[in-house]
Amino acid sequence: MKSFAYLENLIEMWGRELQIIQNGKPMGQAIKTAEEVVELLVAINAQNHEETMDAIGDIIVTLIMICAKIGVTIPQCMEVSYESIKDRKGYLLPTGVFVKIE
Repeated sequence: MKSFAYLENLIEMWGRELQIIQNGKPMGQAIKTAEEVVELLVAINAQNHEETMDAIGDIIVTLIMICAKIGVTIPQCMEVSYESIKDRKGYLLPTGVFVKIE
């Protein structure tokens, strides 16, 4: 299996080849991300493992395009998020949704 960094680099090169990074807009990729999230919901609801994996991958691709466009990386964004959640307290609903306690 290829590393995340290797795949991230391949995806970024693909985005440059197709001029997505140079000429795209973050909002355009954010809209694409939202479309892919809907595909993820449909795949999960259908219990389709292969489509679920594909949708997750497509979401990550759109996020990599946004990151490249604004000059950050997915790991940098993950670090920012981790710092904001690491001490978070809360509980899990029976539906599997985590509810944070402020």
